[in-house]
Amino acid sequence: MRGLELSRAFWEEYGRPMLAERFPEYQDRIAAGLVGHGSECFGFDDEISRDHDFAPGFCLWITEEDERQFGFRLFRAYAALPAEFGGVRLKESSAMGSGKKGVHTIPEFYSFYTGRKGAPEEWQDWLYTPSFYLAEAVNGEVFSDPLGKFTEIRETILHGMPEDVRRKKIASCAIAMAQTGQYNYKRCLAHGESGAAALVLSRFAEHCADMVFLLNKAHAPYYKWKLRAMRRLPLLGDRSGILEALLSDAPSAQKSDWIESLCADVTGVLAAQDLVPPLGDYLEPYAYAVNETIENSEIRNLHIMLAD
Repeated sequence: MRGLELSRAFWEEYGRPMLAERFPEYQDRIAAGLVGHGSECFGFDDEISRDHDFAPGFCLWITEEDERQFGFRLFRAYAALPAEFGGVRLKESSAMGSGKKGVHTIPEFYSFYTGRKGAPEEWQDWLYTPSFYLAEAVNGEVFSDPLGKFTEIRETILHGMPEDVRRKKIASCAIAMAQTGQYNYKRCLAHGESGAAALVLSRFAEHCADMVFLLNKAHAPYYKWKLRAMRRLPLLGDRSGILEALLSDAPSAQKSDWIESLCADVTGVLAAQDLVPPLGDYLEPYAYAVNETIENSEIRNLHIMLAD
């Protein structure tokens, strides 16, 4: 049983009845689900990943006002739930994984990922908050949210990125893809720098994956899950296999062809989304053209290559 399935089953058998019995006057104010850090929240957990931080449990999210009213009682009630369920019991906890389940206030939960009590507010928040934090803030499942406050913030993070910010990130990815894959890969090989060429391929692959997430208006997760999550995307998601092959021991000439094919795929979507007209095969002109479409002058005038 995957972690999300285990969590939902544990919620239905123990969590929901616990709220109905012990918090009947508050149960319509408590959200429940499993969202946040860890492979199980993305649905990527397997036998290997279950050696730590894998246990029955779920999250309960309440407002700050409700935390003052009944938060401590809710925390103690959650802590009294069975430690084993479905034959699963925590084997080992880690510093990064501990504490992700259980009772949280809504502002506390989201502030870990956004630095705010909810969704990003200013364009700077959207531009500089790492995408993997935003991806973790909206992954998993919400099992119940009668009050709707937790889901309202979740929807804003999912769909609320300003278009100017998306375009700036697209421009940055485009120029990075051009410089790494289309320009520097062959040059590194010509210099006899095979290690540098491998680094170039890695950087190209990650920037390309980031570009695909942006074209799908989605947040890219932590690097080790990026290609796997990319497969789920409707636009160019199937190109994740090419990116994986690009990082293999295939001949360099084949890799150069794959790079150009991937860049052509990206330019095709940029044109299809009416971001820019066709401008040839090299991605760098597309980067500057997309950047010029940004309406906010502060964002437009930032350096085209964002720090990564």
